[in-house]
Amino acid sequence: MKANSGLPFHVSSRSKIKQYLTLKLYNDLKEIRTSSGYSIDQAIRSGIENPDSNIGIYAGDMESYDCFAPVLLPIIEDYHHLDPGWSHKPGLQEAILADLDPEQIFIRSSRIRVARNLYRFPFSGNMNTDQRLALEETVKQAFKTLPEKLSGTYTAFTDLNKKQFNTLLKKGLAFPKGDRFMDAAGINRDYPLGRGIFTSRDKVVRVWVNEEDHMRIIAQSEGGNIAYVFNRMIQMIRALDDKLDFAFDREKGFLTACPTNIGTAMRAGVHIHLEKLEQNPSFLKAITREHHLQLRGTGGEKTAVEEAVFDISNARRLGISANTILKDLYRGVQAMIEAENRVE
Repeated sequence: MKANSGLPFHVSSRSKIKQYLTLKLYNDLKEIRTSSGYSIDQAIRSGIENPDSNIGIYAGDMESYDCFAPVLLPIIEDYHHLDPGWSHKPGLQEAILADLDPEQIFIRSSRIRVARNLYRFPFSGNMNTDQRLALEETVKQAFKTLPEKLSGTYTAFTDLNKKQFNTLLKKGLAFPKGDRFMDAAGINRDYPLGRGIFTSRDKVVRVWVNEEDHMRIIAQSEGGNIAYVFNRMIQMIRALDDKLDFAFDREKGFLTACPTNIGTAMRAGVHIHLEKLEQNPSFLKAITREHHLQLRGTGGEKTAVEEAVFDISNARRLGISANTILKDLYRGVQAMIEAENRVE
């Protein structure tokens, strides 16, 4: 370790927290505690222990965004490329859009997810065992009240044997213990206790409980009917919102453990096969930039592209409505398919 302005950030660190947390600012914040006892030292532990962190700070509860605003706000504005006077843009209405790829030549699957936390509980990295179990029980009770068309089954990971769990994991239905960044933030504490997955009867909607955030609400289907997937997710959000109070701020939107996800807290994307565009990476990147999209490997962030299948998703989450994100994705993927058909 080598100190940076008196703080123990590694000399190789290029994280946002190292960039914005000066020694003076740290001294101003170090005695502050949120009502759940969260401190700036806890918030930055992951960034200190992992020199390759991109952000390096986690929120421990809703209050973190106010108590540690002097360092969190500059990071949020930098990461999200926000203009002055920015604020969360509401808007989560069901959409009517034609299937982009009805013959499923290009689009393998469409997937949209949102993160949600409950305002009455600390966030995942700041929960004790009793709070984590209480959160799980609260969400389980909400699942029991869902209307028939959304109903399904909740499975606690602790009720599964190793073989059963690994089967769900291979299908992408369960989530493993978090990475070292989440581990340093305290998010992995007690795993797999208090963790589980709700799956709707038609298998389109699922909800991860107590992963990085209290809930990850996910809708996924084969093919390119993005509006169908989006609308199914909205139906689940509305049904749960009637029973659960989400952590929300009028300016910042839905609050999450990682500040990169606040706002809509939504990632909308497709897995798409682009054999010709894979050979024209500059052309493909130009399309993604034009439509505010992000290009990732087949398995998501920091993975390789396998058999020309890309993960395409939104690059913006804050200062933009969920419906605008959906339109960006729709138009961007439409442009990619048109380009794939004409590129030689």
